Amino acid sequence: MAARCERCGTALSRYAATSACPTCRATLAALPAPPPRLAPAVWMWSDPNAAAALSTRDLALIMRAYRRSNHLSQAAVAQILGYDPSYIAMIEKRKREPGDVAGRRHIARRLGLPYHLLGVTDPNDGDFTAMVQFGDSVIRLAEIARQSGRAVEAVNELWPLAARLEARAAEGRLEPDTVLLLASARLALGVSLGTVLPEERLNGAAVWTGKALMVARHVEDGAFLAHTLRMHGNELRKANRSRAAVARLEQAVAVSADPTGRGSALTLLARAAGEAGRGDEFSAAIEECRRLLDAGTEHGILLNPFTVREVHARGLLALGQPREALRVLDGDRVGEPAAPQWQVIERVTAGEVLAASGDRDRASEALLNAVAMAEYRRLPHQLQRAIRAAERGGLAAAVDAGKAALRRLRGLLAPAV
Repeated sequence: MAARCERCGTALSRYAATSACPTCRATLAALPAPPPRLAPAVWMWSDPNAAAALSTRDLALIMRAYRRSNHLSQAAVAQILGYDPSYIAMIEKRKREPGDVAGRRHIARRLGLPYHLLGVTDPNDGDFTAMVQFGDSVIRLAEIARQSGRAVEAVNELWPLAARLEARAAEGRLEPDTVLLLASARLALGVSLGTVLPEERLNGAAVWTGKALMVARHVEDGAFLAHTLRMHGNELRKANRSRAAVARLEQAVAVSADPTGRGSALTLLARAAGEAGRGDEFSAAIEECRRLLDAGTEHGILLNPFTVREVHARGLLALGQPREALRVLDGDRVGEPAAPQWQVIERVTAGEVLAASGDRDRASEALLNAVAMAEYRRLPHQLQRAIRAAERGGLAAAVDAGKAALRRLRGLLAPAV
């Protein structure tokens, strides 16, 4: 039986010297070094039940929630910590508890938990004061990382800050000047989680952006409110809550004071309306996006020709117009994406449109390319989109490649045992 590429499943030449086909080798060779693993405790912050356990600072509850969220046995957690499984069982039953600082620090470090959750921080919160001083910079740098295609790095930077602010807020000790920082951290963490979480966990990202919106409605910052509405609406869309998504994005359009912000909101509204089957709203939003671009409105991550083209084609496909979607994709090239992840999103959309139009060869090529890039960028829900598109189109090689990549990616995103 002929050997096959370990990534896409394509049959290899009998003379092949590597386990990957030329296409996969070329795609991966063009990419820089892959991003880091996702911090193990980040899964918990996408799970409201686990987040509630963390807020109690009760080690027994935290240990049980950690295991459930990460689908680990007591023996697996014991292996991570270097303890006997019986000791983990006693901790969870509250029969034993590390009383020394070193033991608690060891548990926090190995499980990826902030030290303060296990009661081993400065009781006067001197470290909290230092964290707040650099909080804005942490959020700014994390946003730059996410927009540069390094969303895993962004999450790893953001969640300790968000966790500490949440704990302080739960104690009723959050000062007025840090309320906006709390909202900003919630929003940035939610959007970054929405980039790196698989589809079954995306509701957790919407929860975080929703918590940010709760604060944004009560601070006097119109630009932040508009931005929060945009991002929360988009996370609701990804979590399949289309009606709420459209409502939030319509609000974002209404309150956006600058043309670029309004155009960004309209781009997301077009995507949500198209996926919800609301053709008139989709067409109106796309038309207004193109008008703003033609008027020379400053481009951004969302309002730019590349993104608007992808959103236009995707919406037409969702509305049952694959030929019109193909004409949009086959039109004039419109430059490069504003962020690396949009190249992945566009390739998945292209694969969907081509498969729906009956062009199996080009569809397979687009989806295989998307799979390779999505795995590199740590984008599990884009892999899931690619797999569904390949399944609908009967593209077995792309299905196999996508499923193999998703298995590898889940292994990288889960705790190392």
